[in-house]
Amino acid sequence: MAHSSQRERITQYIQDTYGTQAEYLWADSPGNAIFRHPASKKWYAALMRVLPEKLGLAGEEALNVMDIRCSTIMIGSLLSTKGFLPAYHMNKNHWISIILDNSVSDDQITPLLELSYDSIAPKRKKKQTQPLEE
Repeated sequence: MAHSSQRERITQYIQDTYGTQAEYLWADSPGNAIFRHPASKKWYAALMRVLPEKLGLAGEEALNVMDIRCSTIMIGSLLSTKGFLPAYHMNKNHWISIILDNSVSDDQITPLLELSYDSIAPKRKKKQTQPLEE
């Protein structure tokens, strides 16, 4: 196969950029994987195969979908763009689904992935700067 699928390219990009491997947590859904931040252990991306009807779309063949964390404001604007859908199986205020069928370019996806990854990085604690109350 000469051309890799968008899902394969994005998976490779995640592994190369963030050094995290896909984790396949569900025996009954071998096509579904999550990526977790190495420090916080929180998920920043989930790759799934989803039937179009579950997404409110027409078609018979399962689609490759990636859920990423996203700000509420960005979700609002992205939902008007082809290829973006309300998050499947996740909190729709904090996650968005991207259909990996090349309708959204890799160049559009990678900065969103970075935002998702950064959004769950462990926060530096601010408490230490405040003097202790006697």
